[in-house]
Amino acid sequence: MSHNTALATVHPLPARTGVRGGLSHRALAMLRAIGAGRAQVTCSSEPDLYVDGVPCCDQFTAHALAHQGLVRPRYPGVVGQRVPAVLTPEGLALVAGEPVAA
Repeated sequence: MSHNTALATVHPLPARTGVRGGLSHRALAMLRAIGAGRAQVTCSSEPDLYVDGVPCCDQFTAHALAHQGLVRPRYPGVVGQRVPAVLTPEGLALVAGEPVAA
């Protein structure tokens, strides 16, 4: 089991029925903020999310979005450095409302 796979099993997001991709409305709002270019993540194994320069109130969900491969840093940085956050193709599909493979 790879390091990222192990972390992903520790931080699953609870499935929500009736919400796109099984994500909560908060998680989708976080993805929309990232897609709008308003977010940064820290370069670490547990990337913290900042929106409009303010730490996100739900870092558990921020970590889970990263570990599920929906969010990534735009470019590499040193540990702890904040860099722009971007959506992966899977994250973009969720924001756009497209079906995503399980």
